[in-house]
Amino acid sequence: MFKKVLFGLIISTTVIGASASIVQAEEMSCVPIGGVAVPNFFAQGEGKPIVISATLTGSVHNATGKITAQRETPTGLEMDMEHYFGSDDGGAFQTRDLGILTAVPGKPGRFMIEITYHIQEEVTRGTLKGVKGQFSSYGLVDLRDPNNMVGLVRYTGEICK
Repeated sequence: MFKKVLFGLIISTTVIGASASIVQAEEMSCVPIGGVAVPNFFAQGEGKPIVISATLTGSVHNATGKITAQRETPTGLEMDMEHYFGSDDGGAFQTRDLGILTAVPGKPGRFMIEITYHIQEEVTRGTLKGVKGQFSSYGLVDLRDPNNMVGLVRYTGEICK
């Protein structure tokens, strides 16, 4: 048995099946993505999208976004979102997303947030041109004060080229 590091992933295989496994992995060219985001939310006025700006650590280094629609649910809110992610080496991609906010009992205006990000392949560029896939995040947001809406989010998943 041998190990080969390929795109940051360790692939273990027996010598007999090695070439087929490595070729298959190269065709997928998938890499893990993950890190932490510290988002700030900016209300733009009644009937206008809420804008999001975040500093990220990990695979991508900055993100902006907007909440394009929101609906009340029995447990909190559901939001349609768009995000724009950038890397420090000149790559960028856009996502269309669904955010689920679950109210924290006894803490008005505070929510557990879960987002599923779907990369829009036609809106990728630079070193991230052609990436596809989806990833997710979870965390907490405090939306009590419209002038100071903040959060802390962990994102994780895999993107492919």
